[in-house]
Amino acid sequence: MTTDTTISAFLHPDTIENPLTSVLREGARRLLAEAIEAEAEAFLATMQEQRLCDGRARFVRHGHRPERVIQTRIGPVPVRRAKVRDRGAEADDGSGKGGERVTFTSAILPKWARRTKSLDALPPVLYLRGISTGDFQEALAALLGKDALGLSPSVIGRLKDDWQGDYDRW
Repeated sequence: MTTDTTISAFLHPDTIENPLTSVLREGARRLLAEAIEAEAEAFLATMQEQRLCDGRARFVRHGHRPERVIQTRIGPVPVRRAKVRDRGAEADDGSGKGGERVTFTSAILPKWARRTKSLDALPPVLYLRGISTGDFQEALAALLGKDALGLSPSVIGRLKDDWQGDYDRW
């Protein structure tokens, strides 16, 4: 059966397999993991002189936090943050209470980060270019892949109000 239409169906972004993007994501995942490990090791190196009363190191590696996905311009990148344990805060110095707890926080991957800062600039640009609030989800999926941030029209409305406040202050 033939049809008399000139309309071509486009593949949805999540059906397109792109080996280059897969390689880039895997490379980004490995580099990010190495950078976070190096950051934790540097923290431990600066704290290696601190010891407990019994001579053990106060700060030790303590595994990893659960894996989470960071949304980037090349799509989602899974990552795990290194954990460092401060044993001095739980040590009893005879007073019945532990010392002041020192925590390791990654400068590369902040505690609650779920996307890169460059992606925070994307919704305002799309809005200024005329993307309607109802089309954001589809536009972001086309740009970032099927696992793109979910921005409902009501979220875009709230963001727009924030942007308007920023503009008024400017």
